[in-house]
Amino acid sequence: MTSAAPRSGWSEHWQKEKAPPRRQPLSRERIVEAALRIVDAEGMDALSMRRVGQELGTGAASLYAHVGSKEELVELVLDLAYTEIELERPDPATWQEQVKRLLRRSRQVLLSHRDLARAAVVANVPVTPHAMDIAEAMLGMLRAGGLDEQTAAYGVDLLGLYTTATAFEASTRGGGNSEEFTERIRSYFDTVPTDRYPMITSMAVALTRNVGDERFEFGLDILVAGLARQSGTVG
Repeated sequence: MTSAAPRSGWSEHWQKEKAPPRRQPLSRERIVEAALRIVDAEGMDALSMRRVGQELGTGAASLYAHVGSKEELVELVLDLAYTEIELERPDPATWQEQVKRLLRRSRQVLLSHRDLARAAVVANVPVTPHAMDIAEAMLGMLRAGGLDEQTAAYGVDLLGLYTTATAFEASTRGGGNSEEFTERIRSYFDTVPTDRYPMITSMAVALTRNVGDERFEFGLDILVAGLARQSGTVG
């Protein structure tokens, strides 16, 4: 007894079912997203063209058709992270609080991506689209507050440096002044001669204090208040 012949199209259907999924084509967007995942999981030191190629199942050489260098990749990764920062339209009545909110968001986004703040410190001048969006928004707030062009220009630079520097410092300590780091510094202060460093040794607790974002907020208040005085809109 002979077996029945397979139904027409059955073989083709089976081949389709067994065929491996088609690989998504490479694009700049996929490369940058993969790079940010690597930073989030492993940190900036792990980021390389080769590592991104491994993440995407391809060789490093194929990435260069979309991204010219690792330096460009780092800029693009930072710009992708900046898309997470919510921007507001400048309001002359509340510009000081708007500036503070923007800087808090910027710092928090950097801290949420492991040690990405390292890249932000290096790339302080905004040259990528979303970094420029943030600078544009902040300049608008400062100008809405009555600052002249040069003061606003210096101000946006100063505020950006402060935010990225504090984020970088916090990222190197696992998110801030950890207890271990604080105790190590205090223990060191206990060993220095009090006659030579009377202020440091007597103020060791105050010098190493960092409750939550208290230290960052202190600096933020000082900087924004100083800028407000330049425009005569203190308060």
